[in-house]
Amino acid sequence: MRTLLVASIFTALCAAQSPPNLMEDAGKANLPAQRLGVDDLVAVSVYDAPELTRTVRVETDGTIHLPLLKNGITATGIYPGQLESSIATELKDEEILVDPLVKVTVVEYYSRPIAVMGAVKKPLTFQAVGTVTVLDALAKAEGLTSDAGTEILLTRSDQIEHISLKRLMKDADPAVNYQLHGGEEIRVPEAGKIFVVGNVHKPGAFPVRDPGDESVLKMIALSEGLTPYSAKIAYIYRRDASGVKKEIPVELSKIMQRKSPDIQLQIDDLLYIPDNSARRLAMTTLDRLSWFAASTASGVVVWH
Repeated sequence: MRTLLVASIFTALCAAQSPPNLMEDAGKANLPAQRLGVDDLVAVSVYDAPELTRTVRVETDGTIHLPLLKNGITATGIYPGQLESSIATELKDEEILVDPLVKVTVVEYYSRPIAVMGAVKKPLTFQAVGTVTVLDALAKAEGLTSDAGTEILLTRSDQIEHISLKRLMKDADPAVNYQLHGGEEIRVPEAGKIFVVGNVHKPGAFPVRDPGDESVLKMIALSEGLTPYSAKIAYIYRRDASGVKKEIPVELSKIMQRKSPDIQLQIDDLLYIPDNSARRLAMTTLDRLSWFAASTASGVVVWH
């Protein structure tokens, strides 16, 4: 049986390598107890044995290694308290200490990553420490951007779940505010868009929040209305399932006068409102004639 003299000699040799305040720092860095995983960093404190008091990382084989111990100690899948018992048992079995007092605290978790990406203000990857929900993850990403669509894709255990943003954010439905444990990926797809170009005050791409509620009139409203010289016929450009582009004429003037029903639009549609060249030319001619008549009446026109 080894004597405590061997341990004392080893203690003297290793004391200079161990920071004197390691046990105090480990206590300050303690995180909520969760099952340990590969790459997690833990602080091991053994009372009256500074050569064993140190921070160690869980290795790829799921074990930690301490001085004087021949074999690694399994750490993955167990709680810090269980690891304390395992270390104490090994120290007694290898006759290093008679009645060791072991404390294990978590310094950093690295085995529980949660990735948040897509239409969020600050995409990031963080560790699931304590209780973390989908809303917590979105809050860490500083919320959604204006381009966010209508759902969230939650990937975990190689399965994808579709979460309605309306149920999660507006309805505050706890059934879809899932608890996360690490290893999940949250992706917020951007909303599909409808494009409006031509004779409107504000051409652009407009996100589709409700695919069943996007129409020609609504897109014109979002574009801040028609310009004075817009044509009576507009066109919708749309690709079919095979990718072929189609041109669909729209009797815009009748829709605006409520003589024809509004037309529903689809994601990726392009609504084009052409210029009424004939009307523009006629109006330009009338403007010039009006200016000429007014100038003649006032005696401004000089003939050469």
